[in-house]
Formats: sequence, structure tokens, C-alpha cells
Amino acid sequence: MQGSDQPRVNPYVVVLLGVVAVSLSSIFTKLAEAPPLIIAAYRLGMTVLLLAAPTYLTGAEEIRRINKRDLALACLSGIFLALHFAVWITSLNYTSVASSTVLVAMQPLFVISGGYFLYQERIGKRGLLGAALALAGSIVIGINDFHLGGQALWGDILAFAGAIFVAAYVLIGRNLRARMSLFPYTFLVYGAATVVLLLLNIMQGEAFFPYPAETWLWLLCLAIFPTIFGHTLYNWALKYVKAAVVSVSTLGEPVGATILACFIFREIPTVMQMLGGIIIIIGLYIFIISQRTSEPVALSGSTTQMTE
Repeated sequence: MQGSDQPRVNPYVVVLLGVVAVSLSSIFTKLAEAPPLIIAAYRLGMTVLLLAAPTYLTGAEEIRRINKRDLALACLSGIFLALHFAVWITSLNYTSVASSTVLVAMQPLFVISGGYFLYQERIGKRGLLGAALALAGSIVIGINDFHLGGQALWGDILAFAGAIFVAAYVLIGRNLRARMSLFPYTFLVYGAATVVLLLLNIMQGEAFFPYPAETWLWLLCLAIFPTIFGHTLYNWALKYVKAAVVSVSTLGEPVGATILACFIFREIPTVMQMLGGIIIIIGLYIFIISQRTSEPVALSGSTTQMTE
């Protein structure tokens, strides 16, 4: 374990709870009866409100002292996070939970690849093999969904784009988190993302209300469980377990989401979807594990700051 002090709770149990919390993201999103951009805006907006008090108590002075460059980077990070939510949540209207979650889970691939170009971090032969497998799995899913209909393929493309956008968010955040503590960083980035999403909703002419009472409940659940509890638990666990453990554990998200979608929405994955998903998860596992000798890497940011 990484930390010298022993935790009262088994950190591996906490990681498992984090995976469960994050797996609920796509389920709550599909249950909310609102346009994708509205769901994204309220999810992040409610999260900002919930984080306001702890941020004020622990990081108000840090926010007041932030320089213009870091503030601009936080805003840029928020823009990419907003785009991630916009395209990923929209993808759930076109493709299945299984396809969407497994494709957006490919973000570590883009994070570490970005680290190679931006920070000269090496990617070994096993890493390249894992990346090739993950991309091959995405092609299998894409070909299958193309036969199911153009809408499903469009949803796959949106989910894939969501992985790229969240990787950009993580790469910027990785730089910022070296100088900023957790609450000030998340408050500023989530706040910037909320502003972007509000503007996008206004441009699209979306109505901010009224919505069914159940929808408001699901929006609040999105803010509390996958956004705060899921990733906060990941951050806590990183003190006691290796980043690779947390990174690999997040591969359980699409599995958990797919199982929940089977029971709740009767979305039964096709053989090709299951095959493509398994190939992607195996590829990502190989890719992530290949980086363990050079921790800490971008993955610590990719899994702790944002997935879904």
C-alpha cells in the first residue's frame, strides 16, 4: 500500500464502491426525461452547488490567489469536460448503454497517448498491443452497430468523441492538479463546464424547466453518486493503493452499467457488442498495466478526476 497509515476501511472495498457509483451514471442519465444538454448542465451545476461549502471552507484563499494562467487552464479544462458530457450523454439517445460506456471507457488510451506527445512518456510494446486491441474492439462494435442502423453508429461516434474530450480534460487537469488542491480545482473546472453547458442550452433553445419530479431526482443522483462519491472515493483510495489498481478497476464500469441496463432497460447486448466490449477491456487492461512501472502516470488523473 502507498500510505504509511492504515485506513479504517479496506481501500479495495472503497474502490469497488466507487466503481458501482460510477456505473450508475448512464442508468440515471437514461432515466432522466430531459434533453442531453439539460441533463449535463444540471448534473454539473448541482455538483458545483454541493461542492461550494467544502470548497469555501478549505480552498477559498487558494482560489483568490490563483494566477491568470491557471484560471485560463481551468476554464479550458472545463470546456473540454462540458463537451465530453454533451456528446457522451447525447450518445445514450442513439446507441446502447453497453456500446456507449465501453467506448467512452477508452479514455485512458488517449490520456497516455497524449502524455507521450506532451510529456515524452514512453509507451512500450505491450502498451501498443493493448492500444491496438482496444481500437480493434471499437471497430467490432462500430461494424455491429452499423448493421443495427445508422443511429447506433452515430451514438458510437459520439461516445468515442467523449473519450477524446475527457482525455483532453484530464491532460490539462494533470498539469493543474500539481499546483492546486482537489476542491478548488474541481469547483473551478466544474463551474466553467456548467457555464459552457448553460450557454449551449440557451443557443439550442432548450427549456430549463419544467421537468417531471422524478427527473429532478435522477439529476440530483447524477451529481451525488457518480460525480462526487464515485470519483471522490477513487481519490481517497489512491492514498493507499497503486494508481494502476484504481485505473484497472474503472474497467468494471461498462460491465456494471451493461448488467444494470439489462435488468432496467432490457438492453441485451448482441454477441458482437459483447465481443467488441471484451476485446476493448482486455486491450485497455494490457495498456494500463504496461504503464505500472512508471507510476505516477496520466492514469492517476484519468481515473480520479473524471470518467463518468
